[in-house]
Amino acid sequence: MEIFRNYVNGEWIAGETFENRNPANRDEVVGLFVKGNAGNITEAAEAAAAALPAWSSMPAPARGNYLFKVADILEREFDQIAREMTREEGKTLPEAKGEVRRSINIFRYFAGEGSRLPGFLAPSERERVHMFAVRKAIGVVGLITPWNFPSAIPAWKLAPALICGNTAVVKPASVAPLSAWRIVEACHQAGIPKGVVNFVAGSGEELGGALLRAAPIKGISFTGSCSVGNWVHQEASKRRLRIQLEMGGKNPTIVLADADFPAAVENVVNAAFFSTGQKCTATSRAIVEDAIYDQFVDALAERTKKLKVGSGLEPGVEIGPAVDQSQLDTDLKYIEIARKEGGRLVAGGERLTGGVFDKGYFVQPTVFADVTPDMTLAREEVFGPVLAVMRAGDFEDAMRIANDIPFGLSASLQTTNVSRVFEYVYRMEAGLLTVNLPSAGVEYQLPFGGTKDSSFGPKEQGPAALDFYSDYKTVYLKY
Repeated sequence: MEIFRNYVNGEWIAGETFENRNPANRDEVVGLFVKGNAGNITEAAEAAAAALPAWSSMPAPARGNYLFKVADILEREFDQIAREMTREEGKTLPEAKGEVRRSINIFRYFAGEGSRLPGFLAPSERERVHMFAVRKAIGVVGLITPWNFPSAIPAWKLAPALICGNTAVVKPASVAPLSAWRIVEACHQAGIPKGVVNFVAGSGEELGGALLRAAPIKGISFTGSCSVGNWVHQEASKRRLRIQLEMGGKNPTIVLADADFPAAVENVVNAAFFSTGQKCTATSRAIVEDAIYDQFVDALAERTKKLKVGSGLEPGVEIGPAVDQSQLDTDLKYIEIARKEGGRLVAGGERLTGGVFDKGYFVQPTVFADVTPDMTLAREEVFGPVLAVMRAGDFEDAMRIANDIPFGLSASLQTTNVSRVFEYVYRMEAGLLTVNLPSAGVEYQLPFGGTKDSSFGPKEQGPAALDFYSDYKTVYLKY
């Protein structure tokens, strides 16, 4: 059994291990990971601080060359990394391949930013004064990443951090740490100097607390649940750390009567159930205009029942397992709550059992119709393949329902009415909007992040990512 060690100051550190198991087959141990502790975090942060002066003073294009090498290494191991992701997280192999490709593209995108790293140049009111501002690193950053995108999210945090001249301590989700480990391994193989990138796996509570307390840490970027994100905010604020939080969502897809009906059905099914609904941008509320409500519910239920559930490594499988027993229990809990509160079950609703299903955490993709805004299923994030379908009288009613929620991460509108599109664009309370596309599925070239209780701090991805990982040094020069 392969043992994956922690990585501190350019060295692979041994220790007590924990298991990383396949959620589609609990009998399979994907690997053993060294269980880090608070002392390892302290050592990693100190190593990152020692490496910071040389790394941050290196010309940014030279830092970019290292990132290009990381991308090349990930591409060389593309098939293996994708299969490992399916084995440790459960998503289908095509989805895993798409995510690894995205990670590669992210490293190449930010590698190119090393030749740009834009600052400011402005004219002075005074004669013979030259004014400008240049970017500088903020220092050592702690990166706390989730299990649902175990490669892409570490990539989109680590790559901009490094190109801006920061050094980093990566703490992955213990449920699926291998994909992030492969990125750190690629950094090592690319020759990134020791101490610049560090990796410690293990208990989120112990390691997260240690990161927040480590003296060299100047910023924390976190993606995960609202409850943990709120705790990170509270603890980080005590030290006035720079923080970036991406948390939960209760994302709506509004379907109007004039929408392309078959496309709207496919978009809702895709956004609600692909990746087993384990996306922060997944559609969890379909808000359907009354004129087509009954027809849409029937078509949605029929399409959902045709989805093939199983191991993500099997050809033709569209929906994999929940990531672990805890998430499966959460899915089943919300299904039972929806039943008790009067939701009309039109598809799914059960744990899958028998044969290969008995060895994994499989649940049927589930649709509840006639969900009202006061029901639990309309207000709380499930993070699984459980969809609430809600009736709206018209576009205005749909917008009211969609916005009447504490979250504001993503949203989708299905319509052919251009005026409605622009009303939605300017009035929808969410950070990520799609039109005639699934609510889930983003690209790395544009800012990513939500509003309201979904996010806090500067956006991730695209050129906006540089704003969190850098600060400005402003210069006034008399000549």
